[in-house]
Amino acid sequence: MLMDQNLMITTSGQIAGHRPSRIRHCLPLMLAGFCIVNPARAQPASGWELVWADEFNQADGSAPDPARWGYDVGGGGWGNGELQYYTSRTNNARIEGGHLVIEAIEEPWDGRDYTSARLLTKHKWDWTYGRIEARIQVPRGQGLWPAFWMLGTNITSVGWPRCGEIDIMENVGKAPRTVHGTIHGPGYSGGNGVGGPHQAAADLADAFHVYAVEWETNVIRWYFDDVHYFTATPESLGESDWVFDHPHFILLNVAVGGRWPGKPDASTVFPQQMRVDYVRVYARTEPARPSL
Repeated sequence: MLMDQNLMITTSGQIAGHRPSRIRHCLPLMLAGFCIVNPARAQPASGWELVWADEFNQADGSAPDPARWGYDVGGGGWGNGELQYYTSRTNNARIEGGHLVIEAIEEPWDGRDYTSARLLTKHKWDWTYGRIEARIQVPRGQGLWPAFWMLGTNITSVGWPRCGEIDIMENVGKAPRTVHGTIHGPGYSGGNGVGGPHQAAADLADAFHVYAVEWETNVIRWYFDDVHYFTATPESLGESDWVFDHPHFILLNVAVGGRWPGKPDASTVFPQQMRVDYVRVYARTEPARPSL
């Protein structure tokens, strides 16, 4: 998911994030109260310890937990020629049936023809390294662009792409079976991002899937369900800088239109929803693996 760097650079405020090394010490408290996890669905990956999660178990119709999530609000194309206006309304982002629902709606709003939502943990939670995963059912249709991704918290001081961007999952509706995992940084941003696609056996919108990265020192690995489909290391970048050694925060959004997915057409049915069953962050319980 490319950035409107002018908008993000001017965002002000001190980063008040939390690192896995700090969170790990308060894990029992989190699991007992603040960070409640459904034991029937919590299955930490081998070698990893759960340090943060949102299982979206609030009341139906309620807004996402404000202790975990904030919003990017506005139109303007977001640097990609996108067509939606992002709002903080429950019309566009709400809890429903134990899921986070991000809904793209065809409706006029402040000069735009569509509304949607973009949630982020910026100023609330961030991490350096870990396994970051979410179980998601993406929307369907030409012109839809769902994403689960991360940005460096230093974006306000160094800008994009030097802050680093990790795209854990992107899908564009015109390629309904393709998931993209990508990194962006100085010298490899936009259409020059370093990544790899994975082809699923059926349309991604047909079911929930687990999208994840395992991010460690000098290596990031991408997973679709249990399939490891791409790895990036500093050697993947040639002479360009590896900028994935500092805290990043999480984003979830559904864009409409843009230079990559193209516009919705007569085949696109609105509203469309991205449903998120959970987002979980794990820390290593053993020494990090060496770079591949």
